[in-house]
Amino acid sequence: MRVLAAVDKFRGTATAAEVARAIAVACRELGHDCVEMPLADGGEGTLQVLGGPNRTSQVEGPLGLPATAQWRLHDATAIIEMAQASGLQLVGGAEGNDAVLASTVGTGQLIDEALALGARRIIVCVGGSATTDGGLGAVQAITKHKMLRDVDFVVACDVRTMFVDAAETFAPQKGATDQQVRFLTARLEGAADHYLARFGVDVRALSGSGAAGGLAGGLAALGHATTPAEAAYLGDTLDDVRMARAAGVHAVGIHSPFFHPDEFYEADAHEHAPSVADWVATLLDGSKR
Repeated sequence: MRVLAAVDKFRGTATAAEVARAIAVACRELGHDCVEMPLADGGEGTLQVLGGPNRTSQVEGPLGLPATAQWRLHDATAIIEMAQASGLQLVGGAEGNDAVLASTVGTGQLIDEALALGARRIIVCVGGSATTDGGLGAVQAITKHKMLRDVDFVVACDVRTMFVDAAETFAPQKGATDQQVRFLTARLEGAADHYLARFGVDVRALSGSGAAGGLAGGLAALGHATTPAEAAYLGDTLDDVRMARAAGVHAVGIHSPFFHPDEFYEADAHEHAPSVADWVATLLDGSKR
């Protein structure tokens, strides 16, 4: 039997690569082949799955202290995992966090550095954040707004939470009290008004804009496109497609901001679909087998 270990992280326990490796070891001990395919959803671990870091920068952490953030820049494509700069892990979890003061400044500093180094595509992976600042810190830290007009700017997320709902949905996980949640909700309302007045973008209307405490919405105001939740990371990299084929799996290339559909076929994918949801729908109605 050939097994495909396509797994995400077990948060707080093991990385996606460690989980895949553990499955592979068990399979091989039982005499089965196993192909390891670590996956990610835009949160912690996505940077590792998409090639791993090759740069390290000093930035402002979520509570204002210096933080060392790893990120990737290769072939003019920058991959930034916001948890590296503004993550809950940097403050010791919810118990060590200040949900009101926590800021995304550090994430904005990484984006600004990527622009300064000539990145033509910037992928910001959101998740695992300590923040509910609506992305205000990041937006203020990005000094090269005009350069974003010529950059393919993408936020990878897997939630559909609306901007103002971010506090009620996520802030309690970051240590916020009920009173603080109400305060943060009002602050998000103010941030939405600010973005509409400054950039002409109504982030309240954007699905997924509440990801990472509203960071996705703040970056949307600067002109990014958010990865649809359904797209996830199934077949989002050409190596994933090739590995799936090597494991004898029917490989479906799912719409990705990173690749043109034709590239999935060149990687030997059996077919291409705009989203997981669309592919499942066609499978169920019998048009795909």
